[in-house]
Amino acid sequence: MTTRQPTIAIIEDSSDLREELIFFLQHRGYSVWGADSAESFWKKLHRSPADIVLVDLGLPGEDGFSVVEYLADLGNFGMIIVTARGQQPDKLRGLNLGADLYLVKPVNFSELATTLQTLWQRMQHEQESTGVTHQREHDGAEWRLMAGHQCLATPNGTTVQLSPQEYKLLSILGRSPSEIFAKEALLDLMFQYEETPELHRIDVILSRLRKKAKKHDISLPIRSIFGKGLVFVGQIKE
Repeated sequence: MTTRQPTIAIIEDSSDLREELIFFLQHRGYSVWGADSAESFWKKLHRSPADIVLVDLGLPGEDGFSVVEYLADLGNFGMIIVTARGQQPDKLRGLNLGADLYLVKPVNFSELATTLQTLWQRMQHEQESTGVTHQREHDGAEWRLMAGHQCLATPNGTTVQLSPQEYKLLSILGRSPSEIFAKEALLDLMFQYEETPELHRIDVILSRLRKKAKKHDISLPIRSIFGKGLVFVGQIKE
């Protein structure tokens, strides 16, 4: 069994608590980075992969529940919710969405360190027992847009046939990974600056694309950032 320590990401909008957690966990030997919002987290995740994510629920913009749900779809992440919300319905929702643990603030730091180590050991055991390498589709692996066949190829070789509009949307997002594109900007780039823009067209294209991906059991690395737009959090090559 490998003895490497996990990389931990912390999504916490309280700068004081975030810095305290980072300092404490770094002192314990972990590689740690933080983000003050889901938006910032998705942008950083592309450049700095993580093994375990600590998620606050009361985030500005996209909330922690949404982050947990999407990370669960991506797979291979350990997730610990750290929140001031102690109500049972919130706890059940978080665990049902895929969180491994639900901790209520104030958190005992020593207990958190023990919890992290136990979770990491369990993750390592599960990976070795199933023969799965701890690698996620967005961790340095390339998605490919194949113009000749007008399809998207995932890092593991699965291909999805695309419509011209789906191909163009992925091409725009993929040229600038981690950059957030407002839907208005995407509409302009895709449809030549229409006089009466219809933003729902982007939603329709994205919905069709996600349905196709779901049929192939694929989680697309595209995030909808509340109030901002869309961002591609992987790497894509044409």
